[in-house]
Amino acid sequence: MKYNVIERGDEISKQLTDRFHVLAAQQGMPRDEENPDIVLSIGGDGTMLQAFHKYVQQLDTIAFVGIHTGHLGFFADWKPDELDNLAALMFSVTTPEELRIVQYPLVEIEITTGTGVETHLALNEFTLRGIEVSLVAQLHINDEMFEMFRGDGICISSPAGSTAYNKSLGGAMVHPSLEAIQVAEIASINNRVYRTLGSPVILPKHHHCDIYPKAHQNMLLSLDHLYMQRSDVVSIRCRVASNAKVKFARFRPFPFWNRVREAFIGYDVK
Repeated sequence: MKYNVIERGDEISKQLTDRFHVLAAQQGMPRDEENPDIVLSIGGDGTMLQAFHKYVQQLDTIAFVGIHTGHLGFFADWKPDELDNLAALMFSVTTPEELRIVQYPLVEIEITTGTGVETHLALNEFTLRGIEVSLVAQLHINDEMFEMFRGDGICISSPAGSTAYNKSLGGAMVHPSLEAIQVAEIASINNRVYRTLGSPVILPKHHHCDIYPKAHQNMLLSLDHLYMQRSDVVSIRCRVASNAKVKFARFRPFPFWNRVREAFIGYDVK
């Protein structure tokens, strides 16, 4: 199998990367930055997002695995002192077909402008916010008018991303085996004049949410850690990606709810 490493750039991550390169060379595992079979992310969840977007056009052929070198790594199964153990397990697999894989659903975003349609994928979430003034947008669910939103913004998260920004917005944690997206409001305005649902909405696969922002509204859009300022958006369609999933290589069991407990509660809580 061919591998590549994406690392955060801090001293610990660099040292672990150098160590892995040495171990891989000893085992004859080739490094291929362009077309790897497995990508090792060393750092935090931001490093995994960086790796995902670097290889977003090759998701069918790449599996990811993570080592977290910070305090919280929701996508990472391994700790720094377990590098040699992880490496030995990786080297024992000779072909991609032998990997034990779990697949997570993704958020698909279609942005329509006056010049065409562009499609993006998000591992965690997609957000849109008003710049300088409140965001004003109609929300349609399955082509039916749902609400007129006024507030700071809207967050569309995947099940994996439900534990990230979505959680801070009061959204539910959704197991990644459920193919769904979650729509959460960011500081909506609710009074006698303006009303929104005021609660996150979970949409299953084959459902979609269309967002129609006020014409020529200046907005800040984000795809995970990537940001872009736009004022040319006519509409945004959000749904579960139908033809793409992210693959993670599992070299030992690490159930989703164990990740949640470790990340947010801790094992010492009585």
